[in-house]
Amino acid sequence: MQKIKQVWESFAKNHPKLSVWVREGGLFIIVSNLITVFKYLILTFLPAAFAFMGNRDFGFPGTDISLFGIEFKWYIIGYGAEQGGVSYFTAYMIAMVIGEVINFFIQRKYVFRSNGNMLYQGAWYLLAFCVVTCVVNSINCIWIAVAGTFVDGWLYNIVTTVLNGGISMVVFFIVNKIVFNDAKKETQGT
Repeated sequence: MQKIKQVWESFAKNHPKLSVWVREGGLFIIVSNLITVFKYLILTFLPAAFAFMGNRDFGFPGTDISLFGIEFKWYIIGYGAEQGGVSYFTAYMIAMVIGEVINFFIQRKYVFRSNGNMLYQGAWYLLAFCVVTCVVNSINCIWIAVAGTFVDGWLYNIVTTVLNGGISMVVFFIVNKIVFNDAKKETQGT
């Protein structure tokens, strides 16, 4: 372990900017993947808690689509009754919000080591979350409609979570690098 530490310290000394990217990128991937597994577990079990809400269509815009002989409604935000409707969407959003709130604080404090304005950072993170959620949900409702016909729910939940996690990781890494690093410069300058 001491040898690894020495190699890393030498690398960090010789390549300070690159070492920051490697450290932040590596930690970011580890934390994001752990949060993705956490979201998957929530998404696997939580929809049953909202079964009382029913499986009625819920969302916007609700455009009728036919793909591979499967007819369903496409939503930017929400799900059709065949994909779980309002109960699945409620569980999905709870899983995503809980995961991203935890992710925000861990990434901010431990990965990017930021002490910047939390309101400013949180606002940008929330904006990114809303955009990512709409993009991912519009893809998920197609995936769930098609995959739900061919595979078990546990499998399409894995792909749903990995899709969301993958897109989120790319977008949030960029957002975090910009927002959290700018905040560091602001606090160092004062």
